[in-house]
Amino acid sequence: QVQVRESGGGLVHPGESLRLACEGSGRTFGAVAWFRQAPGNEREFVAAISGGSATHYADSVKGRFTISRDNAKNTVFLQLNSLRPEDAAVYYCAARTAGYAYTNSAAYDYWGQGTQVTVSS
Repeated sequence: QVQVRESGGGLVHPGESLRLACEGSGRTFGAVAWFRQAPGNEREFVAAISGGSATHYADSVKGRFTISRDNAKNTVFLQLNSLRPEDAAVYYCAARTAGYAYTNSAAYDYWGQGTQVTVSS
């Protein structure tokens, strides 16, 4: 059974950091992406990493968030620094077996249940 599971969300103050993890099981993934959805908003692309570790970021998180992967553990990380209240959302990990990383959510076959990130003073 193929599964994708996120962890690492929580409540932080503005300016603080979190590290999210996305662990896959059941198969080795190629490209992995993070999306987020805040209440009343559509799901939006945050960051993606290809099978070859090329990275892509939404403009709103460039310079603050970093995506990386540990292939030995089939895990992708998202380091969230300098968090802002507008970063608060449920963060979802999505994966595909092919290696090319897309920013479109429709390209991904496997999704986790999400992890909540709350940024509040």
